Amino acid sequence: MTAFRLDRGGRIDRGRELTFRWNGRMLSGHPGDTLASALLANDVLLVARSLKYHRPRGILSAGSEEPNALVQLGTGARTEPNTRATQILLFEGLDASAQNCWPSVETDFGAVNSLLSRLFVAGFYYKTFMWPRRFWTRVYEPVIRRAAGLGRAPSAPDPDEYDKIHAHVDVLVAGGGPAGLAAALAAARSGARVLIADEQPEFGGGTLSLLEDKRTEPAWVAATVAELRAHADVQLLLRTTVFAYHDHNYLSLVERRNGGPGTAPGQRLWKVRAKRVILATGAHERPIVFPGNDRPGVMLASAARAYLNRYGIAIGRKVVVFTNNDSAYAAAQDLHGRGIGVEVVDARPASGGGAAHQALAAGIAVRFASAIVDVKGAKRVRAVKVAGLAGDGRAQAGGDWLDADAVAMSGGWSPAVHLFSHSQGKLEWNEALACFVPGRSVQAERSVGACRGTFSLRDALVEAVDAGTAAARACGFEPGAAPGLPPVQDEPADPIRPVWQVAVPGRSGKAFVDSQNDVTAADVALAAREGFESIEHFKRYTTAGMATDQGKTSNVNALAILSGVTGRVIPQTGTTTFRPPYTPVGFGVLAGRDLGERLEPVRITPMHAWHVTHAAQFENVGQWKRPWYYPRNGEDLHAAVARECKAVRASLGVVDASTLGKIEVTGPDAAEFLDRVYASLIANLRVGRCRYGILCGEDGMVFDDGVIARLVQDHFFITTTTGGAAHVSDWMEDLLQTEWPDLRVYLTPVTEQWAVTAVAGPKSRELLRRLAPALPADPESFPFMSVREGAVAGVPARVFRVSFSGELGYEIHVPSDRGLAVWEAAMEAGRRFDITPYGTEAMHVLRAEKGYIIIGQETDCTVTPLDLGLDWMVSKPRDFIGRRSLARPDTNRPDRKQLVGLLPEDPHAVLPEGAHLVAGERPEPHPRYGRTIPALGHVTSSYWSGNLGRSFALALVKSGRARFGESVWVPLEGRTLRARIVEPVFWDPEGRAQHV
Repeated sequence: MTAFRLDRGGRIDRGRELTFRWNGRMLSGHPGDTLASALLANDVLLVARSLKYHRPRGILSAGSEEPNALVQLGTGARTEPNTRATQILLFEGLDASAQNCWPSVETDFGAVNSLLSRLFVAGFYYKTFMWPRRFWTRVYEPVIRRAAGLGRAPSAPDPDEYDKIHAHVDVLVAGGGPAGLAAALAAARSGARVLIADEQPEFGGGTLSLLEDKRTEPAWVAATVAELRAHADVQLLLRTTVFAYHDHNYLSLVERRNGGPGTAPGQRLWKVRAKRVILATGAHERPIVFPGNDRPGVMLASAARAYLNRYGIAIGRKVVVFTNNDSAYAAAQDLHGRGIGVEVVDARPASGGGAAHQALAAGIAVRFASAIVDVKGAKRVRAVKVAGLAGDGRAQAGGDWLDADAVAMSGGWSPAVHLFSHSQGKLEWNEALACFVPGRSVQAERSVGACRGTFSLRDALVEAVDAGTAAARACGFEPGAAPGLPPVQDEPADPIRPVWQVAVPGRSGKAFVDSQNDVTAADVALAAREGFESIEHFKRYTTAGMATDQGKTSNVNALAILSGVTGRVIPQTGTTTFRPPYTPVGFGVLAGRDLGERLEPVRITPMHAWHVTHAAQFENVGQWKRPWYYPRNGEDLHAAVARECKAVRASLGVVDASTLGKIEVTGPDAAEFLDRVYASLIANLRVGRCRYGILCGEDGMVFDDGVIARLVQDHFFITTTTGGAAHVSDWMEDLLQTEWPDLRVYLTPVTEQWAVTAVAGPKSRELLRRLAPALPADPESFPFMSVREGAVAGVPARVFRVSFSGELGYEIHVPSDRGLAVWEAAMEAGRRFDITPYGTEAMHVLRAEKGYIIIGQETDCTVTPLDLGLDWMVSKPRDFIGRRSLARPDTNRPDRKQLVGLLPEDPHAVLPEGAHLVAGERPEPHPRYGRTIPALGHVTSSYWSGNLGRSFALALVKSGRARFGESVWVPLEGRTLRARIVEPVFWDPEGRAQHV
């Protein structure tokens, strides 16, 4: 093959030159080129090596269906593997290289795999790496991991930025070819909001590959695009791929906004909700399966025509066109018209009319009932062998060698039904067209043009106008003037002869079905012989259609050959399911700007600046920045926490509890609603009192907890865990809207509206009296588990007498904008009591000393209130979510894991959280590999307590409450510790301090 740039023609800017680098070589092209066209213009044919056999591969197509020309684009942090050369717009300084080859694409040592091809048949990985078993981790797995993949992922962070945008439109049109443009214009003239997207840099679809001086379609396209741009409610997106079609007409698009890397933002993710969707995604030409069909220089006929007319490139000087349908004759005619030697090999018998007759009249040689049976040349086509084709599709013996440096093949067309499949639409087999076409739609969608199997341009345009008008009418718009259509005269086409595979008696050359995953026709037959006749099993066993192209050019051929081998028709075999994305989408695009510190929102409390000023160390809790501990004079974590815990027990501590989840529950049925969701009885809660509550799922397992306060008869204030606020709010709202819409209840999440200063310790009542002198603070007026409203430091507040430390304590809730002022007032008033701010770590130690649980630490998806020893608070006479599950025998088994306390035998040893517990004789230190020791339970929380003067822990242990006083072992790496099971309350078990 000798590809070259013609001296005229194409849609490129010949007045400017762009330089680029390919495998280290400096080459040149023009604006408007793709990397693929620029390589062909420089007679670069070998661009890749195949995945498994490392066979030489060239460019097959001119669009997103390309399976071969996957390249490594860019270098350093901006390198991107597996990009299609056919979709990369050429820009100054582009740097690309071949991948999956060593030391070079020209000389690849991996090509030895081709000599061992009998070992690498379909499913070889299931059969080869089974024995000896010990080789898997030491030999097979490391080798497979090194060999896996094609390109190289960047090792440095991506320096580019990506945008996201949401849009709502009346009509979304996917595809900017003639059918898509006609549909968009019809909808736009009705006044609808229209978005039309196309993956190419120009609108026009297949018309971009036509000779402009001979056709009227390009002029019509230009006029249509101009009119669409003039509509204020029409948005046109070029270089934008609709890559996913989700439920409820929600679609994802990726827009490539620049020609080269380094310009921010480089790509943009669109998330579009459309009332109506029109799919005009066109069709993909299929290759023909024959020996040597993967050689560089063997190309789709439509691609040969596109490179000729769009980019001004001839793919060779002597081109053999191999076809089983009429469409390839257009490429033959255009090549012949530019002085390229052309001969057509047509698998169909001779016909007296149609495209073949026109080719013969133009002086093009045509061989009917014939097929290519061999290709000479390893890295470029040198010649092809042509033989007669029998009625059963088998090639006859013998044949003639034809000089050729390129092959343009066409095995028919497959509608691009990928997005239709994403939408859950069902496909149907069209026998006359030999392809799958859209059948029953599931969503508000219509397919038009070639993606529906309408290959006549005149019929496709009429169909598109009707679809655009109907879509606008469905959105409530009256139809506008019908768009004028170009004077297209389609020639009657002879029927396709679906020659799926050229079977050559006595010839064993590889005929590829899926050239990206190196699946041959022989692999298809082998899979059928081994029983993989189900199409989904076949797909996974052979990997046909599983590559990055999702089988755009290979699927139908694979299905057809499998059907022939198994004696079925194609509809009986069925088709695989296309899944998003339509073409690969970079992780950077999906992540957008939500990276690093922007990955999650950083939430801070109103007192955050004070904490920073006072040297607090922070931890992230449910997106919140919470003070972890406050080191003084070089203290480490343990010293600071011990000091903070002692201050709370001895005098007075203060913690920022603003991150508590908070929800206002109001309405006449508020009490009834809370009774249904909490395990505790709420209806009898008196106004001004609080109650601790547990929330269970339908399985009876605990998933959140908090305090419920009744402010007035129909107004409750509930708190949740810091990390569970959003989930609890959503869960409750879902119940009200779907399960109990008759309840008159209103939920208002108010987590950010209230700042909370929580004080704890023996001196906390005295502090409250100084901050709120008008608020009665004596035990009789303000008992434990009650709420009062009044002014604190001059700020209206809700004060809750609750405790998470086991000490006398109060939570002071004030509007967020006054939170810092009240905090500072508390610090000033508490100075005489040596008030000490404490963080989450001290809070955890204090609550664990009292045996209070933390959701997610003492609980997981398998823990019930009964397991936690909270059966006393589970209401017996009424129903609530999870009650029936709690009544099941399994949730009442005595051998369930139950919450207990642990006291290590060594009082200075802090058990690792998560450590397993075993009973019986002392086990050996836990080895890296060895026998399995049955676990009795595990440690959930473990701390050193300065107040207790020793270490302690909480744990979940089988039949735990029946094991008080027993000892268990904690096998660790290199040592084994012993601990005694005790009650899970270590400090003030009578609760005197918090009730004082």
